[in-house]
Amino acid sequence: MRLAQMKQEAAEARLATVSVPESGAWLASARADALARVKTMGLPHARDEYWKYTRPDTLTQADVPAAALYDADEAPIFDDIERLKIVFVDGVFNAEESDDLAGEGLTIERLADIAASDIHWAKDFYGALELNGQTPVERPLAAWNTAMASDGVVIRVTGQVSKPINLSYRHRDTASDAALHHVVKLEEGAKVTLLENGPGAARFNQVLEVDVADNAEFHHVRAQGRDHERRNVTHIFARLGTESTFKSFTLTVNGVLTRNEAILELTGDDAIAHVAGACVGDGDFHHDDTVFVTHDAKNCESRQVFKKVLRNGATGVFQGKILVQPDAQKTDGYQISQSLLLDDDSQFLAKPELEIYADDVACSHGSTSGAIDEEGLFYLRARGVPKDIATDLMTLAFLAEAVEEIEEDALSDAIIARLESWLERRRG
Repeated sequence: MRLAQMKQEAAEARLATVSVPESGAWLASARADALARVKTMGLPHARDEYWKYTRPDTLTQADVPAAALYDADEAPIFDDIERLKIVFVDGVFNAEESDDLAGEGLTIERLADIAASDIHWAKDFYGALELNGQTPVERPLAAWNTAMASDGVVIRVTGQVSKPINLSYRHRDTASDAALHHVVKLEEGAKVTLLENGPGAARFNQVLEVDVADNAEFHHVRAQGRDHERRNVTHIFARLGTESTFKSFTLTVNGVLTRNEAILELTGDDAIAHVAGACVGDGDFHHDDTVFVTHDAKNCESRQVFKKVLRNGATGVFQGKILVQPDAQKTDGYQISQSLLLDDDSQFLAKPELEIYADDVACSHGSTSGAIDEEGLFYLRARGVPKDIATDLMTLAFLAEAVEEIEEDALSDAIIARLESWLERRRG
């Protein structure tokens, strides 16, 4: 009882400093429902089961911890890829730096532009998957986002889109506090690739809701920004139809606090859901991947592949669950989380879970943590490779399984190049 009271008091204190954005009828209703959930749940506390490895206080407090701006010495990661670019600066759409929001096989609109409308196709999706994802685990920061996000994009995909959509985030205010909410609806047989890159804000709260209809494909590649002092919490909520595909990969190379949540529900037979991540952290770096995959249909496949490289006191967290409902026969669920600790000061905290109610399934999970393979290191050094370069080569080999989840070669090459740059800078 005392914990629930503390969480509700924290929510009340935070709500006293903000106001819900004005909206038209449908969005105002969704915001009001989400706000009610926040007041009932309260904000997360370190004593919550799914927050015991990650302190949520700097994500929930009224004052935004300042985050110094990072002077990048390289172009944004996806600049060499032909794409439709949509830019947000500290959580606000920037028309001057963005491309025209038009493309064949899709429509893209700003949440801020449609907020005043009384009815819109997004009415059936905005906040709906987030609400569904509150059971069996409460996710109050996602509900907060649904209530408070003032900008984002709503994307409706009706065909097979050849050019990726790139949501590019810029951080230019050391005290910015941004909340973005995106909705992506893929119609039957549609296909799209969504790219995300950049730090977002000093403190960034993001929700991405993705509804993947029958026979549709959604591919997602994200590179979170290099502004080290930033703090962010992201949520992906996805619902998959029959014979649909959802694949998401995230690269994180900096950040004092990052928590990425993915909540996926396979509701149609023969659906495929893959979620993967690679992170490399140094020093006061805390990175948390929390994943919940629900199998609720027959003959579906899910994969969770997460690799973390940590040193100089960095902390990595993985919490992953596969829930197989009684009718989800022929489920194939795979989960692996591994860390490479490059010194004795870093730590990896893992909580893998399987909960299975069907009797004809093939599910597995594994979690390991260890140091560089001394035998492999010796083999490389014996052939004249310096120790630091040999260590980097083995680090890239360790991360390869996660990066291989990216289907398009140009995108995986961009990710590998960014990892090599990070390792080279640290070596220097």
